[in-house]
Amino acid sequence: MINIGRTNQLEVIKEADFGWFLDGEDYGSILLSKKHAPEGVAIGDKVDVFIYFDADNQVVATTDTPIAQVGEWGLMKVEGINSVGAFANWGIKEKDLLIPFSEQRGRLSEGKTILVYVYTDKASGRIVGTTKFNKLLDKTPARYQRNEQVDLLIAERSDLGYKAIVNGQHWGMIFPSDVIGKLFVGKKLKGFIKQIREDGKIDLSLQKVGVAKMDDLSEKILSLLEKKGGFLPLSDKSTPEAIFAAFKTSKGTFKKSIGGLYKQGKISIEKDGIHLKSE
Repeated sequence: MINIGRTNQLEVIKEADFGWFLDGEDYGSILLSKKHAPEGVAIGDKVDVFIYFDADNQVVATTDTPIAQVGEWGLMKVEGINSVGAFANWGIKEKDLLIPFSEQRGRLSEGKTILVYVYTDKASGRIVGTTKFNKLLDKTPARYQRNEQVDLLIAERSDLGYKAIVNGQHWGMIFPSDVIGKLFVGKKLKGFIKQIREDGKIDLSLQKVGVAKMDDLSEKILSLLEKKGGFLPLSDKSTPEAIFAAFKTSKGTFKKSIGGLYKQGKISIEKDGIHLKSE
């Protein structure tokens, strides 16, 4: 089955002066122009191509990789505005992605970089974008567990912190006290459920919370010490940047973890760093 707006693997069935025709099943022969065809392609080969509608509403193929396919979010730059809506660069050279005015949460301006969700409009069949994410999210109850690892997409920044899309299904919030490293709109990363409030809203953390956080980090410290011959040039005096680079955690959490390992007699803390104690 051919999926419009997605990458498909199609068979080359015919050659023409201007390109190759691919087996599009119910859509018939789909053109892949020569400038997009892989080098050395031949009849019978199967090629990975992105399928979309061109300006003439014809189904065509390209080897360009879109920033986001149908059903995905992507960070895109607005290239122009007309009477229909805004057009964003989604990685396909021959055609920008339309974001109708009715799908804009606040008017977009040329040159602005925005997070966009790509979908197929049921009425017209066209591939379009939207910035109205509320209609896509929180349609089902959030049934996550505390410290459950989830996929996050940073969607907005506000005075409260960063709003993130959780597993492509729910809104969540990362408050400033839980921010580790650099966050920006469009960044994808792993995170953890901190809590689900009584009103259903989700608080997020970029590391495990509570005792689980400490235990997880302690294991990582011991594991890295073993790999590095029993020594790491990090201590409670190290910079937050150096600690984050090594363990993706805050300095405060790192200090508590090495303090716990020190009390357990598993490490010693010296001026040059931490040392693994032999059992």
